[in-house]
Amino acid sequence: MIDKLLRPYNPGETEKRIYKLWEESGFFNPDNLPGSRIKPFTIIMPPPNANGSLHAGHAVFVTIEDLIIRYRRMRGYKTLWLPGADHAGFETQVVYEKQLEKEGRTRFGMDPDKLREEILAFTLANKSFMEGQLRELGASCDWGREKFTLDPDIVATVYGTFKKLFDDGLVYRGKRIVNWCTKHQTSLSELETTSEEQTDPLYYMQYGPFVVATVRPETKFGDTAVAVNPTDVRYKEWIGKTIHFEGLLGPVTLPVIADEYVDPEFGAGVVKITPAHDPNDFEVARRHDLPSIETIDQYGKLNERCGVYSGLKVAEARKRIAEDLEKAGLLVKVDPAYKHAVKKCYKCERVLEPRILPQWFVKMKPLAEPAMRAVLSDKIVFYPAHYKKIVLHWLSEIEDWNVSRQIVWGIPIPAKLCEKCGGGVVDIDDTVTQCPTCGGGVVKDTDTFDTWFSSGQWPFATLGYPDTDDFKKFYPTQVMETAGEIIFFWVARMIMLSLYRTGKIPFETVYLHGIVTAKDGQKMSKSKGNVISPLMLSQKYGTDALRMGLIIGNTPGTTTALYEEKINAYKLFSNKLWNIARFVLSNTEAYATDETPKLLKEDAALVAECKAVADEITADIENYRFYMAGEKLYHYVWHRFADVVIEESKERLKSESVETRQSAHYMLLSLLVMSLKLLHPFMPFVTEEVWSYIPDGKGFPKKTGGLLMVEAWPGE
Repeated sequence: MIDKLLRPYNPGETEKRIYKLWEESGFFNPDNLPGSRIKPFTIIMPPPNANGSLHAGHAVFVTIEDLIIRYRRMRGYKTLWLPGADHAGFETQVVYEKQLEKEGRTRFGMDPDKLREEILAFTLANKSFMEGQLRELGASCDWGREKFTLDPDIVATVYGTFKKLFDDGLVYRGKRIVNWCTKHQTSLSELETTSEEQTDPLYYMQYGPFVVATVRPETKFGDTAVAVNPTDVRYKEWIGKTIHFEGLLGPVTLPVIADEYVDPEFGAGVVKITPAHDPNDFEVARRHDLPSIETIDQYGKLNERCGVYSGLKVAEARKRIAEDLEKAGLLVKVDPAYKHAVKKCYKCERVLEPRILPQWFVKMKPLAEPAMRAVLSDKIVFYPAHYKKIVLHWLSEIEDWNVSRQIVWGIPIPAKLCEKCGGGVVDIDDTVTQCPTCGGGVVKDTDTFDTWFSSGQWPFATLGYPDTDDFKKFYPTQVMETAGEIIFFWVARMIMLSLYRTGKIPFETVYLHGIVTAKDGQKMSKSKGNVISPLMLSQKYGTDALRMGLIIGNTPGTTTALYEEKINAYKLFSNKLWNIARFVLSNTEAYATDETPKLLKEDAALVAECKAVADEITADIENYRFYMAGEKLYHYVWHRFADVVIEESKERLKSESVETRQSAHYMLLSLLVMSLKLLHPFMPFVTEEVWSYIPDGKGFPKKTGGLLMVEAWPGE
């Protein structure tokens, strides 16, 4: 067996074989673990989007979660790491749309069932490919419990939550202003938008006795009032009156209202109110009972209310209207460099067009209050700690959530609507065929749920809430590890929906990793050409090297750089560990006593020192300081064990004294065994391979199930 260590370590020949051993052992399943394990430790995997290859962020979460679960498995817990995949609604449909474009096709005009069928096949193929990549990264999760967000039982749970929210008066369908993407033809929640500072012309237009400033003159045909600040003495006499003036399309009559929303310092202190095309104006209109007039359609074109400008896209209409205002003497001036924030679609980066549409909304404040109490009382602990304040602030400012999407791919909203009653809700149980109000026919709602509504129920849905043994044994879970950038998209929603549905928190600890950047700290992107595939690095340098490179230096909540030189350095560390094992095992073959020999003073001190290091590593992992634990192990194994201890032991190994040699043998074996155990959660493949060469018994450690992955952690 030891002869095999004489060859250089080759991860390419080792990793698939080792992973197969792990899977065949059955130890990924908590019910098959050896020994008496009572206390559960559960991690529900954040489901990667099943629409492409794993990226660097996925490699980080797999590495950290696998580290945690391997550590807890070795500490004797009944460990469950439940894997899954997300259909990822809007994002997956966007990815598939790009594929259709390459084929010269478009989803618009396609039969919805045919489109859904095509996206399903695409998603399932990617899901299978992605699961293979998770295995390559060493994910020791229970594949027998793997879940998909479109599994029938998951969908049933999502529908159950929706019905409960509806019955409790926390879900309503209403016409409110929403963010509309004219490219993707769907509404988006606030979290699916980006806000960017943009420089545009600010147009000063004559509105009868007033000068009104706006960056959007093309919306003027939807104005239903002009507004001033109630404290602005310049316009006090006009409040409550009506103005009449000549516009581009004929006479205009508008009421003058007072609202604190108006900034007296903006422009001339007078603003036009266009409720259908501005969210702030929409709220002003609600306060003053103003009508809303839509003048821009779903494709971003001016509609039939706009006369000669109808059919023009927004940008073109803006230019034409400004020119015509100037010709008519109604354009007072233009500030060419006005800076303001503009909302854009986070996928296509087009400017979003606010629209008033009937949508499904969840009332969030009643859900946020229990979540805030749980966070305030530290029932849920955050790493890094400052995310606690961030979450509390967001929860305190939360607004109702638009959960409907006008896309095919996703979980259909289970509602029946009556078109005769203006799209009113008839039924959400899918049983009614006739409207009880007007007797008219009903139609199925064609909208789908925002993917975050379904994935927000992931912790309890995956465990079979409410009646399964898994839910009773493994819920609440212990850790949710995910990217800090989706703290609001996902983590906060899981807390709210889980408390609402189960009455319990979904997890005790939230660990948030930062984004992975290129070597120069720039965010990876295809356009910059600096994207590095973690799987490519894994195949080139070994998965253990990749994992160490993703852990060391990666403090929670901060960015971490990924580049080849860094991973290559840890490939050298894998080789160093291999060489240490070869030296120790080849020099201790003569050690064959089942009794602990009397140790020389220096050997006893070295064993005690290694145990102290083990205690430090344990404390670091317990407190989620993985980056510190990894770095300490690296320096101990390379710079202490290899460079000092082994070098100084060589003379004792040659000693004429049997007692001296046995003391050195025992010390070296003890340090090797402890090092392998401590390193296993970080570098599972090379440590498991070396472990297989250590004889069982006759002075060597007795093996539990033959695999290092279920050996007891040092000190247990």
